[in-house]
Amino acid sequence: MSGTTAQDTAQNPVQNSTQGTPQSAADDTYAPTDRTVPTRSANRASYDKESVHAILDEGYVCHLGFVRDGAPVVLPTLYGRLGERLYVHGSTGSRPLRMTGKADPGLPVCLTVTHVDALILARSAFHHSINYRSVVVHGLAHQVTDPDEKRLALDVLVDNVVAGRSADSRPANAKELAATAVIRIDLGEVSAKVRTGGVNDEPEDLALPHWAGVVPLRKGYETPLADAELAPGTQLPDYLKAL
Repeated sequence: MSGTTAQDTAQNPVQNSTQGTPQSAADDTYAPTDRTVPTRSANRASYDKESVHAILDEGYVCHLGFVRDGAPVVLPTLYGRLGERLYVHGSTGSRPLRMTGKADPGLPVCLTVTHVDALILARSAFHHSINYRSVVVHGLAHQVTDPDEKRLALDVLVDNVVAGRSADSRPANAKELAATAVIRIDLGEVSAKVRTGGVNDEPEDLALPHWAGVVPLRKGYETPLADAELAPGTQLPDYLKAL
């Protein structure tokens, strides 16, 4: 549902600014590193950019991890992707935003996104699992201060919630821009990890009288509910009908 096409084709007017340059998207894979190679089930890891982008574009909320005063902190927050760059939304008073503005050359962070697709119920408790798709991003977070890039980032964040929504809403005014902060993280040190398939019980457990199988999970959308004070004559837009 996210604006994948718009994100992939949009021209970033500030991508060569002094605030940083996105990783090159010329290659179709990310280079594995010590931090992106799993120590367990490494066969489930993928560094394919198309797969990584698809997992990111399907989500709404990421978990942003960083270290504050020597202790780990993980915060859920909205995000959006534009090419090889992630934008993360926050308040100007939030801790990671304040820290990012002071960090040089940037605040070290770890960002994760996960989708759970099915429950795997095995005959043995040990082999219960889930089918999932996840992405882990390591990198340096930078606060977006360029006004043009900030407006672009906010459009990306809104369109990640519902594709096309930024063009069908009032842009942020000067006061709202001043109260909103945005973090930028370039996609360079990235990996995806995916689990698919069914039950992996031990051969000696197959005859046990316990139900085993896959319980698929489904994400869907209900009929949109109009605001009680919607202006007369305002119709449901096509991009919401498409959901």
